[in-house]
Amino acid sequence: MGAPYDATEVAALEDLLRRQWLRLRTWLGELDDAATTEPSVLDGWTVGDLVAHLGRAMDALAAVQPTPEGTVPLSLAEYLGGYARSADEIAQTTRELAAQIAQDPLTAVDRRVEAAFAQLTALREAGPDPVVQARRGPIHLSEMLLSRLLELVVHADDLVRSTTLGGEGADDEPGRGTSPLDPDAVHVSARTLLEIAVDRGGWSLEVADEMAWVRLASGRTDLTPDTAARALRPTYTSDSLPDLGTALPLL
Repeated sequence: MGAPYDATEVAALEDLLRRQWLRLRTWLGELDDAATTEPSVLDGWTVGDLVAHLGRAMDALAAVQPTPEGTVPLSLAEYLGGYARSADEIAQTTRELAAQIAQDPLTAVDRRVEAAFAQLTALREAGPDPVVQARRGPIHLSEMLLSRLLELVVHADDLVRSTTLGGEGADDEPGRGTSPLDPDAVHVSARTLLEIAVDRGGWSLEVADEMAWVRLASGRTDLTPDTAARALRPTYTSDSLPDLGTALPLL
């Protein structure tokens, strides 16, 4: 990845994260309360669990602290790689949080998001792109922001596919209608995931369909020749798509 970033790049990431959250929050405000008890597209998760997980994802930013000078950060790929090992813990903690905030979930999530952005403001005073201590290890602040952007994009898409609120075609065309997905956030997320995959495999690839790639890279779509061909294309027309089985999912 490209860390460390300069101050302008970190500010742009912060702005994009805020925009994606505000768009998603507006969408959540239109969600029928009864929908939260319905099952989601994630096995064993309700829509309410997904809403609670948004708060948990942003709470991870609120928990970030400065590190001593000289701390060696994890790469974003290494940081994201810890998700799979903690899947059961993440699911259990999310369900517990969903139960705790069931009476007023959006207010509880709003408080966590507010705390996250307040902590971000404080952390940015430590330098253009400081190494910070997150729950899963030290990481550049820019890459912590990218990890939160990925969380919001992936789970916004989960929510769209779990409900009817997105409208016909909204899951395939982010940014149209009532979609909670900011097109720029989807673009940056797709690009970030591609960089990780390319770093792992040394391939020359381009994104053919951003949302299809985000779903494939995050394990929302099974890897098959057809799903790979929809999501990605080789940079050079003389090449074919590689076997991505050893690289995916990235989250």
